[in-house]
Amino acid sequence: MTTTLFTPLQVGPYLLRNRIVMAPLTRSRAGDGNVPHDLNALYYAQRASAGLIIAEATQVVPQGQGYISTPGIHSDAQVDGWKGVTDAVHAAGGRIFLQLWHVGRISHVEFQPDHGAPVAPSAIAAQGQAYTSKGFEDFSKPRALDIGELPGIVAGYRTAARHAIAAGFDGVEVHAANGYLLEQFLKDKTNHRSDAYGGSIENRMRLLLEVVDAVTAEVGADKVGLRISPENKANDIDESNPFTLYMAVAKALSGRGMAYLHVIEGDMLAGKNQPDTGFDYLALKKAFGGLYMANLNFDKARAEQAVASGRVDMVAFGKLFISNPDLVTRFLLDAPLSKPDSKTFYGGDQHGYTDYPVLSNVAA
Repeated sequence: MTTTLFTPLQVGPYLLRNRIVMAPLTRSRAGDGNVPHDLNALYYAQRASAGLIIAEATQVVPQGQGYISTPGIHSDAQVDGWKGVTDAVHAAGGRIFLQLWHVGRISHVEFQPDHGAPVAPSAIAAQGQAYTSKGFEDFSKPRALDIGELPGIVAGYRTAARHAIAAGFDGVEVHAANGYLLEQFLKDKTNHRSDAYGGSIENRMRLLLEVVDAVTAEVGADKVGLRISPENKANDIDESNPFTLYMAVAKALSGRGMAYLHVIEGDMLAGKNQPDTGFDYLALKKAFGGLYMANLNFDKARAEQAVASGRVDMVAFGKLFISNPDLVTRFLLDAPLSKPDSKTFYGGDQHGYTDYPVLSNVAA
């Protein structure tokens, strides 16, 4: 029997209805205090036919914020706000994980609790701009985290995972991709440390593995996924030997009993027509040994082929879920897809957020 996008899949304690995953998508629509609210609940509930929703990246501590109006999971009000979201998704029959996030150096002093410098493995400024209350401003130069601060970073992730389960999430995904803090420690462009967290691959992996172990100890390994982006150069990140690094990461994670490994296959900055670098993602899947979720520029045909061949177990879709809340139904019926409006991706109200039509409305 051929496995398709619509074949159910056991992920940890959950039997997913299909293998179509809603990828985590920053939309910058949290309320005051970075608290989720009713509009966010409607947005996610509209997309609950996904086999799994991975909610948008959510800062584990106030220091972890780098964008305006992104939600947190570190205050009681935020936990209560997220409870409204998870209740709505569950009422619609869906499953939802929360992505745990610390942006590290991809931030601005405006977002830091003391208006001080953002933190990073090394005091190397990122090229690029943050969207602040004043518009686009250059990322602030970070300070290097002292080794004595790193247990507090790990504790922040652990507490955030506990808060996520209290808020009703079915599990969590540790965000170690896209140039944010955990990836800043992994990759040699951003990690110039000479202590136990820098230099060798084993040392550069140390903080990530400490976070994974803390989170899995808190909520159970079978409710924890991890996102990585071996070739991605977004947010001014790079690595001189990505295959060696990420094979080591995958092997280190193997046997931990995690729910899945979520991999951005390629460079987000390269667009849809990126060259084939020859990176062997199948080898990465085999080294990990557990469920493998692929992401980046998949359409239905490419996703179906990847699942049917056994190369991947699930496929995460981002922009297609923004403009097609009923993406699963549209894929099932081979119906036309609505195109997203990039001007409404970040910030704003319901426009470009909860007002995309479903098929019945399109027909009408």
